[in-house]
Amino acid sequence: MTPQAHAPQAQPSTPPAEAAPQAAADTASTPTQSLAPSNEDEAESRRDTSFNIPLHPLRLRDPLCWLAAGWRDFKRAPLIGMFYGLCFMLMGWALIGVFKHAPIYTLALSAGFLLMGPFLCLGLYRVSMKLEMGEKPRLLDSLLAWNRRLSQITIFGGVLLILEMIWGRAALIVFAVSFDGMPDFAGSILKLLDPQNVSFIIAYLAVGGVFAGLIFAISVISIPMLLARETDAVTAGLTSLRLVLSQPLVMLFWGFLITAGVVLALLPGFLGLIIIGPILGHASWHAYRAAVHD
Repeated sequence: MTPQAHAPQAQPSTPPAEAAPQAAADTASTPTQSLAPSNEDEAESRRDTSFNIPLHPLRLRDPLCWLAAGWRDFKRAPLIGMFYGLCFMLMGWALIGVFKHAPIYTLALSAGFLLMGPFLCLGLYRVSMKLEMGEKPRLLDSLLAWNRRLSQITIFGGVLLILEMIWGRAALIVFAVSFDGMPDFAGSILKLLDPQNVSFIIAYLAVGGVFAGLIFAISVISIPMLLARETDAVTAGLTSLRLVLSQPLVMLFWGFLITAGVVLALLPGFLGLIIIGPILGHASWHAYRAAVHD
């Protein structure tokens, strides 16, 4: 018997024709799996931040268009608008009561009342949203608009409240350093504006301007954004601030129109707020829609 007869037979190897496709399949699957983005990565890329929300360029005349759109919304749902306007008027009367008992807080509270409009007008934003969607707005639905984003709206409302408290404390300090003790204005705004108090008026307006500008900047479109988008309070506030800083002339004009409208509404015993208040609320919704790209 020859040695070749006892040698173990070699196992048959995989044919090259079968091995090549298998190797190619294994090679192809590896980079595909490594390059495919996960669902978490896709969600992270779509998440709103204060820097990835596009803002539309605005024209100086756009605030007038927002007021016109607010007037149209008011005419389409006048009873709901007048309900909110009546609430604004009652709040104005409450400010008068504050002035009679604690005049040092009146200017800060009144200015804060004007600039917290986007938060107070939440129900009006909901009405404008419904009209935009072609649906019939309802008062109860507008009153419960806060329930859609309760946590984030509460956080933002808390920030505004803290700013208002700091503003009130700053107003108290200005009074304390401007007079020997707390002056008694006896409920008369004319005594507050006496020419002898020019230094006090300048200091008070300077401090108030800082807080007023800050509150306006972070709130001008933030509450409508929280109602319309799945975003957080910080992102909404910073996006509003970015809009004001990037397009200051338009937003200053819008702030002037809001202030002028409210001041005119205050003259006849706050009665003008019944109409002007809801118009400004609806217009603020249209300001958000014109400024933010969805």
